Amino acid sequence: MKNKIYATTSIVTALSVAERSLGFLYRIVLSRLIGAEGLGLYQVSVSLFSLFLTIGTGGIPITVSRMISKSKAENQPLGERRAVSAGLFLSLCLTLPFCLFFGLFGNKIPFLFSDERSFRVFRILLIGLVFSSVYAVLRGSCWGNKRFLLPSVLEIAEEAVMVIAGIVLLRNVSSPVGGAEKAAWAVVISYLFSFTASVVAFFVCGGKLAKPNAALKPLFRSAMPITSVRASGSLVTSAVAVLLPVMLVRAGFSESEALQMFGIVSGMVLPILFIPSTIIGSLALVLVPELSEDFYRKNRERLQKNIRRGLKFSLLVACALLPFFYALGSDVGRIAYSNAQAGAMIAKSGLILLPMSLTMISTSALNAMGFEKQTFVFYFVGAAALFVCILFLPAICGIYAYVIGLGASYTLTAACNLIFLQKQCPIFRNDGNATRERGVVPALIATLPIAFFGKCVNNILKYFVGEAFALLGSAVCIAAVTLIVYGVLGIVTFRAVKTKLLGRER
Repeated sequence: MKNKIYATTSIVTALSVAERSLGFLYRIVLSRLIGAEGLGLYQVSVSLFSLFLTIGTGGIPITVSRMISKSKAENQPLGERRAVSAGLFLSLCLTLPFCLFFGLFGNKIPFLFSDERSFRVFRILLIGLVFSSVYAVLRGSCWGNKRFLLPSVLEIAEEAVMVIAGIVLLRNVSSPVGGAEKAAWAVVISYLFSFTASVVAFFVCGGKLAKPNAALKPLFRSAMPITSVRASGSLVTSAVAVLLPVMLVRAGFSESEALQMFGIVSGMVLPILFIPSTIIGSLALVLVPELSEDFYRKNRERLQKNIRRGLKFSLLVACALLPFFYALGSDVGRIAYSNAQAGAMIAKSGLILLPMSLTMISTSALNAMGFEKQTFVFYFVGAAALFVCILFLPAICGIYAYVIGLGASYTLTAACNLIFLQKQCPIFRNDGNATRERGVVPALIATLPIAFFGKCVNNILKYFVGEAFALLGSAVCIAAVTLIVYGVLGIVTFRAVKTKLLGRER
């Protein structure tokens, strides 16, 4: 079972990395074609659109997945069909009213945006709301049936469609707002593609629907806390998109400068800082159905083992990637975005990877065990810290107030999650099984010397080759040294790697 999890996670991760790579390249195209101001307008619109998308889907896909896992554990095929039908019905009920409201009365409420031009971009994005919500539910159906490959392929195809459509539409852009509008149309086209492909795939793979009545109440009761957390996250993001530029203006920046800085941090820096979430999210995606089945079958021992493995894996990913951010972040910003400020922020902000990784995996574990209400409360503990930083720090550290706030938010949320998780399912114990999951502390200690090594190698290579080749060579050296150090410390054993690749246990 453990080898199956590793193999599935590897495949999903590879596809997710490919998807994020396409998205990263597209961000570079956007930043160059529409500029920081256009990117800021686009990000402000996307932040509010994400709020309504989250309200319409939010916890529904993961709850559908968990209800399907429960039905399989109880051998009730009809429950699986009812779960999918209830998810589709509930999602449409939550999204269609928003589309109609903004379609009819949208011109009367442009005050939702700090810049009225963003509202035009938002109305274009709203066209894809229903498409994306239906796809999200069908994706949850795939997760519950442990068919992780299909949605991963559809998502990378969706990303590819957006990139192609964006490049075609963004030719000869004449203004920042025009570029932002065309970028929004590219998103709508990609949502239409994933909607059509997922509906066809669902029925081709034998998917069926049933009357949703019996599943609506339990689905709503279980999904709403998760939806509330995620909607709150989108609401916080939307509030930040409005509040942060205002606080920057009060700190002495012009409106144009404030919007440009927000575009840099939200459209350039954060997408790179969230790269580890691709790998950790893949693991969480695979683990959730397993954790749900173990929880409902009361298999506590395997539940504890999988949670410990998830936490350890997430921290090791963060530790392994930290040296890349410190040593190469500045060059990535200059080369990819032609923006030195973005590079400086990437290099200085890598430490948030540690609390972010713990928050992601611990929240997924708690949701899989049915503790959605607790994760909802813990999220707001972290969100309060974010807003405190945004309200009081821009006058001191400018746009870095956002990154500091994110770090504080993730730290508090992770601490609350782990304390509660320890009480419900003791995972930190001094027994033989816990000992097997150690290795995080040596990896954390090794992070700093590896980062300094990478920085030195990068500076040396710049004297002999161009900046781009120095970046590539330094990345290879950091990866090689990390692998060697982890091998010497016993964090990664080559025998274990060989065993997992061959798919057998010794």
